[in-house]
Formats: sequence, structure tokens, C-alpha cells
Amino acid sequence: MWGTVDDYRLIADTVANEIAAGRLRAGEQLPPQRRFARRHGIAASTAARVYGELVRRGLAVGEVGRGTFVRAAAPAPEPALSEPATARVDLELNFPMLPDQAELLSSSLARLLRPDVLAEALRPVTVDGTAAARAAAASLLTRTGWTPDADRILFAGNGRQAIAAAIAALVPVGGRLGVEAMTYPVVKAVAARLGVTLVPMEMDEHGLLPKAVRDAAVRAVYVQPTLHNPLGVTMPEKRRTELAQTLIDRALPAIEDGIYTFLRDDLPPLAAYAPDHVVLVDSMSKRIAPGLSLGYLAPPTATADAVASALRSGGWAATRFAMEAATHCVVDGTAEKIAVAKRADAAARQRLVADRLAGFTVHADPGAFHCWWELPEPWRAEMFVAAAARHGIAVTPAAAFAVGNGRAPNAVRLALSAPPAEVLASTLDTLAKLAGTRPEDTTVD
Repeated sequence: MWGTVDDYRLIADTVANEIAAGRLRAGEQLPPQRRFARRHGIAASTAARVYGELVRRGLAVGEVGRGTFVRAAAPAPEPALSEPATARVDLELNFPMLPDQAELLSSSLARLLRPDVLAEALRPVTVDGTAAARAAAASLLTRTGWTPDADRILFAGNGRQAIAAAIAALVPVGGRLGVEAMTYPVVKAVAARLGVTLVPMEMDEHGLLPKAVRDAAVRAVYVQPTLHNPLGVTMPEKRRTELAQTLIDRALPAIEDGIYTFLRDDLPPLAAYAPDHVVLVDSMSKRIAPGLSLGYLAPPTATADAVASALRSGGWAATRFAMEAATHCVVDGTAEKIAVAKRADAAARQRLVADRLAGFTVHADPGAFHCWWELPEPWRAEMFVAAAARHGIAVTPAAAFAVGNGRAPNAVRLALSAPPAEVLASTLDTLAKLAGTRPEDTTVD
């Protein structure tokens, strides 16, 4: 019946039409590929290409050991997790804000309203900022056993732009960037825009495997050693040492995302173990607030010029006003006060998770603002996301973090920072009750 090289796309179009017409419903399992191949008179390899095309279009999702399922919802037009969810309770977006931090910030930033200070803050600035901003940034980024060179620190408009600039500097168009098999969704969007191919690399309970890095044909690596998003893994010191040595042996650059290290700064960053190979990126958005947007990059000497050039050519440079505001917060201690309070808040929210989701398989660092929930049988992630949405709760399926067309784990990430603590507690109760039912009990006619 089918005979040309593009027939698999035509078959995918047919399945897509059935999904659009409602003949294939959200969460419904597609037949095994061999059965699908026999039904359509095609080779098994062609059936695999059809299913891969449906996954690529965002119409289906694969789950390890279970099969391929129709997605519960169409993919968002913008990168996942980049905008607030419309559900009544948002466990998807993760920007922690404390009730009283606006008062702290107001006091800290009052000096900016002085005419002479404001006039200076409104002047242009280069990507390497000012001496005062670099000194404050070096203080902010200092970790146990490591302090960055203030003279090399660069500034971006936000953390995402810092990551984009680092990728653009280290990986050419058409190049390959190694990432953890489950990674920050914005990295997937950035790589697509830059024409960079992401290569998923194997992880274990301690994070990225050095062997996976050693064996990968990539130009650079993006890694989250501390409070990995979404898995919550923090790489122990032994693993950091092994990974750093692998980078050194292969002369391979890495981008270390330190966005959550303000919640757990008891370990040296990867940059401390391989200082000539690691670009560390961080930002103010989680540490303070998304409205106070500033990204930091601490590159090695060998890549500093390339990163600075990428910041300028990409239009990713910071504004001086944001730079001055952030510097004020660091110098007067406001940033650290807020970080201390957020560490306490995160710990309290994790205690709620441990209490309300007791008995389920939940992975989380006790200091993180997110957790990773391996769903019980017979739930599948896409069905659970849809069922939670009917209760007004937005959660993120594993597929949002999976790299490539591989099958995503049967899990969801819960971002814990947005709702008030009492709302979070009741929301977790609702999700626990939902997970204790069967999917067919929640199906809408």
C-alpha cells in the first residue's frame, strides 16, 4: 500500500488526523509497532519512523517498557516552564518568592532612587560590568573551597541568556552538546534555536556518569551538579572529581548550571575541580525574584573572550540598572538574608512532601524547591497530568525534560515554591488521593 520514502510522514498524518478528530483519545495507547506495521502493510522500521514522527510533532509520548501513548495535551507553543501556568495551583513554575521579601528589597534598593545614583545606574554598561558589580558577583558565587576570578566575570540579562551565551560560545552551529538524559527544558529550546544537537548522556543516582561523557562525541557538556532539575540529585564530591578529570583528560569544556546552589552550597562547584574547562552560570531569578533579572558567567581564561562575544552578538547583555540593583542587594547583605529564608522555606516544603506523599516513590533533596515523583501503577504521566489539571493543579510530566525521542520515565516533577504552604499541603493531599485511585475512575465522558 505504501511505497515511497516519505510514506511514513503520510501515515503519521493519518494518525494525527485521527487524534484531531477525537477517534484516538488523550492517554490512549497506540498498538505495538509490529502490529501497527502489519495493519498498514509496512515494514517494522517504517512503523518505528511513524511513531518517532508522532513524538517529534508532540502528538505522542513513549514510556519505558509500556509503549507509546497519545499526549494528554498539545505541546505548548513556548518553551516548557517559561510562563506561569493557568491552573489554580501552579506546581509547574519554580520561582520561589517569600511574603516579606519585597519589604527587604524595598529598603535595599531605596538608595537607587537618589538622583546621582540613579543617573549612574541608567548609563550603558558592557558585558563585563563594573568593578563593583564584578566584586559583588564574585562574593555571591563563592562556594566552599572555590572563589571565582572577579576580573573574568561576565553579565547576562538573565540565567537563560547566560546559558544561551555559553552554548553559543562553546558549540558551533551543527555541533553536538552533551546533556543529562533528563535536563532543563529551556536548554532544549535554546539548542534548537542555535542549531545545536543535544546528545543525552546516562545518569545514575549520583548524577551524570563520567563514562558517558568519556564515550560521547560532543563539543561540550551542560550539567547540573547541584539540585538537578528535575531529579533533585546532588552530585557527591567523588563524582565531581571523576567528572572533572574526564573533562581534563578529553580537553572538553563544560557549562555548569549553578542556579540552585544558593539552596545548598556545602560542596565546591565542578569549576573548582576543572577550573580551565568549566563555565559556571548562575542568576538572580531564583535567588531573589524573576523581576530582578541578572545572569552571571564565570568562564575560564581560554573561553572568556568567546563568551563575551556571544553575549554581545546575541543581544544577551545585562542592563546597568539590574546590575546595580543586584550589586546593592549583595553588598548590603539582603541577598544572603533572602537566601537563608528561602533555604528554611524549601526545607519546610520538603517536610510537607515527605508527610503528604508518604508511601509513594518520591525523590528530593531536603533543601530543594522541587521533587520527582515516580507514579504508581497503573498511572501514566500524561494521564496523571490531565487528571491533576481537572482538579486545577498544574504539574510537569517527565517528557518535558527528556532529551531526544527516547521514552520518558513514568514520573512528574512537582515545583513546590509557588503556592502558600497551606495551599501546598492541601494540594499534595489531593494529588495523593488522586494517585491512590485508578485512571479510569477519573475519565471524563
